[in-house]
Amino acid sequence: MAESAVNFLLDKLEDLIDEKLHHFGGVEKEIKYIRNELASMRVFLRGADAGEEMNQTVKDWVKQLIDLAHYIEDVLDEYMFQLAQQQQQQEEEEEEEEEEEKEQQRQHQLLVFLQGIVFSFFQKVTLSIKQLIGRHPIFPQILEIKATVDEISQRLQRFNFGRLDQGPNSNFASDTWYDLRGDSLLLEEADLVGIDKPKKEIIEFLVKGSPRLGVLLVVGMGGVGKTSLVKQAFDDRRVKVYFNIHIWISVSQSFKLDELLKDMMRQLCEESKEPVPQRLDGMKETELKLALKEFLKQKRYVIVLDDMWSKFDWDSIRHIFIDCNCKSRIIVTTRSDDIAASCNNYFVQTYRLQPLCEKESWTLFCKKTFWSVDENNCPPQLEKLSRSIVRKCGGLPLAIVTVGGVLSTKQRTLTEWEMFDRSLGGELQNDDRLRSVMKILSLSYNDLPYHLKSGFLCLSIFPEDESIETMRLIRIWMAEGFIQRRQGKTLEEVGESYLYELVNRSLIQVTETTYDGRIKTCRVHDLIRKIILLKAKDQNFGTIIDGDDDEQDIIMVGKITRRLSIHNSCQEVAPEQNFTHLRSLFMFRVDTLSNIYRNGAFFSSLKLLKVLDLRVAPLEEFPEEFTNFFHLRYLSLRKTMVKEIPNSIKKLQNLETLDLKQTYVSELPIGILDLHKLRHLLVYRYNFGPHVVFHHQGFKAPSGIGNLESLQKLCYIDVSTGSDLITTLGRLVQLRRLGIHKLKREDGVNLCSSMENMNCLQSLSISAIEEGEILDLQFLSSPPPFLRTLLLKGRLEKLPHWIPSLHNLCLMDLRWSKMKDDPLEALKCLPQLKRLNLMHAYDGEQLCFQSGGFQKLENLGLERLERLRMVTIEEAALPQLENLYISGCEMLENAPLGIEHLNELKMLLFLEMPNEFKGRLRPRGNDHHRIEHIPILLIL
Repeated sequence: MAESAVNFLLDKLEDLIDEKLHHFGGVEKEIKYIRNELASMRVFLRGADAGEEMNQTVKDWVKQLIDLAHYIEDVLDEYMFQLAQQQQQQEEEEEEEEEEEKEQQRQHQLLVFLQGIVFSFFQKVTLSIKQLIGRHPIFPQILEIKATVDEISQRLQRFNFGRLDQGPNSNFASDTWYDLRGDSLLLEEADLVGIDKPKKEIIEFLVKGSPRLGVLLVVGMGGVGKTSLVKQAFDDRRVKVYFNIHIWISVSQSFKLDELLKDMMRQLCEESKEPVPQRLDGMKETELKLALKEFLKQKRYVIVLDDMWSKFDWDSIRHIFIDCNCKSRIIVTTRSDDIAASCNNYFVQTYRLQPLCEKESWTLFCKKTFWSVDENNCPPQLEKLSRSIVRKCGGLPLAIVTVGGVLSTKQRTLTEWEMFDRSLGGELQNDDRLRSVMKILSLSYNDLPYHLKSGFLCLSIFPEDESIETMRLIRIWMAEGFIQRRQGKTLEEVGESYLYELVNRSLIQVTETTYDGRIKTCRVHDLIRKIILLKAKDQNFGTIIDGDDDEQDIIMVGKITRRLSIHNSCQEVAPEQNFTHLRSLFMFRVDTLSNIYRNGAFFSSLKLLKVLDLRVAPLEEFPEEFTNFFHLRYLSLRKTMVKEIPNSIKKLQNLETLDLKQTYVSELPIGILDLHKLRHLLVYRYNFGPHVVFHHQGFKAPSGIGNLESLQKLCYIDVSTGSDLITTLGRLVQLRRLGIHKLKREDGVNLCSSMENMNCLQSLSISAIEEGEILDLQFLSSPPPFLRTLLLKGRLEKLPHWIPSLHNLCLMDLRWSKMKDDPLEALKCLPQLKRLNLMHAYDGEQLCFQSGGFQKLENLGLERLERLRMVTIEEAALPQLENLYISGCEMLENAPLGIEHLNELKMLLFLEMPNEFKGRLRPRGNDHHRIEHIPILLIL
């Protein structure tokens, strides 16, 4: 975190030097000096970030440097805010003077014009002098910062802190703590819960399958039981008999390669009863690798590499394992998924170990707490508290076993257990036995590269058990400046790679994926969240005010708060608190705004704010104070009752995301055209109700919206005003997602012309102005090559000719198309299509899914096809179909013919179908035998 703060500041200094201060030589020189000094300290900070423990002197030094980095950021942002205000004031004064001169001198236009030029020249010169004087206050601040940097640098040299990344240093005293991971090797199978199935699968991988060298990756978060599980399989009699050589290597986070190789050689010699090479201790890494490679030839071995941390660690040793078709096996336990990428030459399988389910967690807890395998042995008066404690362990065996061990020594009284349940977060930090759990989990945080740590700590803002939308998170990262630029990639793409890296490191859990396999929502394990909160508090990353939590983080008067997340109630925030340093403000589940927010005084002080997320807040009007947030990059008013956006929004020159989804805003002012950094513009509202409706609400935009050339996402823009607006959309060549609303038939040609330029487009939604309006989209000669989602809502005389060429299309949704011709013929060969929905889309009586078609389709919906009588599925069609949904097809006579061939079908849902049709599906019905193989059948 320390290095992250300084790196973020260095980027800002570079921007300031390049763009803002080139004409102020003195200040530029001092800022360059500060930048260079901070850059020289980064090596030390990298070690400080990686180390879990450090002595108080170093802690104070690191904290001082973080505070300085934040202070410099405040000074620079305040300075840029003043520049923006002065520029705005200048523009307003010039406009007023121009209008006044025109009114007073209307009869002498030429003379007034010439006088105006002269007057304006001297006015600007005078104003520039005033601005120069106004900027002088930054000079002493920069000099003060330079002196502080010198002092910190001298302290670094005086105490000889050295480079932390070169190994242990006497200045970084680590408290002794008991590493519970070693106990995993001592557990008996009877002590474990829920391992029967995974143990069986691991043993089958070891003793069966391909004769090639096999690598099994057992992946999971720290404490989930990887080592315990693998040890039980490793010690199984069948494994002992099958392999000639069995060795177990504990890798750990800070292993030394030469020592690991020597340990492996000693174990191999012992297993094969051969003498250890006399020169072993003096052998270099290359010699050791060659010797091991030669030793393992033509032997059937099983080798466990326990606790491998990264692809780099695996790459350092993988070449000693050669494939001799001897059925040898390697098991790697790891927290990271990325090792699989380096196993291309092997027979590879990944087993992701998940936390225990609720029942298994309870069984394990009872074993360790009450020394009983009987789940009912928990005293009745303690059961509710016990289950609460178990839930907080999140299915993590390490935590359950340790917590259970601690509770087994406590008195079995309500008071004792209630206090333990309430203060579990503090107990995990302070109790020596529980502290080891947090240490083990913290290793994953310490192993993060610095550019991921800030983004990871950003998860602290979300409430417990919150389902986090990944795009929301990535946009917040962008606004905070946590995403580094990479050549050839957008910030959104880099942010998504950050997210996947956190998932691969088992620090984030995926809760929902999109149709094409991307992460849609995620969450954080409860204990990992405890670590995030502790780290965030220690680094003064942010403050959480939770109106429902007795352990909330209280804001102290005088404390500098840079990020504030308010949960459930905003009544706890003291009105006298100074929030002038606040960079980000979030509200979750806040039903009522206190007077401090309603009267505008609170928001008026937030002049350095970058992120404002008031999703679902009880806000009815757009506060004018919001338009004064010059640094604001992210503004979300999603699901509020705001109806109108003022034209003064044009003052938010740095805004990147404007999220007005599910608000009542239906039109944007012309001032929106001044926001040239805008990347995500979301203004639409779905109309939910008992009946499917043709329209949802989009927004009307000024015709010049094509000038916002940084836009990545634009949804849903009302184009009913005509062709001029549609033509300007052709300038938005960076668009990834586009939603078109109320398209007229005659404007189809202009829309196709504009789309020819959108080569980056991935998602496209087009709806006609009314249900009967024809979508004429036949004029597109070169469709976006990376299009993954396509939704067309409106009449189609025929399917656009370019659709079969969309080789990356994953989702296709046709609504109110009313086509006469069967659309399946054109869609069947789309190679990546995974989801297809047809609603009011086909006016024929038969649909046929031909043999060999739709090879990757997983979800199919047939809705309100009023004249459809028969659906036929030929053999070898739809081989991957998992979910079939048929609704409102009142003329359909039978369940789809050939449905019995769909071996992967997991769910069949019928909704709003005639009683006669439903009768044929019942156990004694004519169609029941064809659908009885389907696990889930729902008739609603």
